[in-house]
Amino acid sequence: MPITAPATLTNLTAAVREAIAVDTNWVGTAELVAGALRAHLPEPDVLTPAQREGDPDRYVGHTLHIEPDGTFSIVALVWRPGQVTRIHDHLTWCVFGVVQGVEHEELFDAEGRRLGSSDNYTGDVSGFAPPGDIHRVHNIGDTTAISIHVYGTDVTRSGSSVRRYYD
Repeated sequence: MPITAPATLTNLTAAVREAIAVDTNWVGTAELVAGALRAHLPEPDVLTPAQREGDPDRYVGHTLHIEPDGTFSIVALVWRPGQVTRIHDHLTWCVFGVVQGVEHEELFDAEGRRLGSSDNYTGDVSGFAPPGDIHRVHNIGDTTAISIHVYGTDVTRSGSSVRRYYD
């Protein structure tokens, strides 16, 4: 059985650096980063107790790491029960792992047709890359959900990982 380093933010950032150093396309990078996140998915205590509470009015993001060269960001999203995103796509590849609760994800095509859905539970990791990344995420559980997202960009420079919202 392979030995896995403890799931710390330091180990996760090192593993993501290794994954993105591989010369591949965005889909391949998302798959490699998903493997890194799966191996180093942190616990909810990567956030302070106050951060883990979330906001009663909307889901909130907490930036955990911005790679100095801007190649990736790690953000924790906190969702209280019932909170949902708008339908959106992304600027670049994205990988997420649920560290608490359950998140329901719906996938759409560019014409707005619903393609499918999945429930992502604690420990589940998934990723995608444009095109084909149009989705909406909803906390369908009765407790706060927390997920760790790795985006292939510096979200502080772009202001968000979202490229476009859909009605």
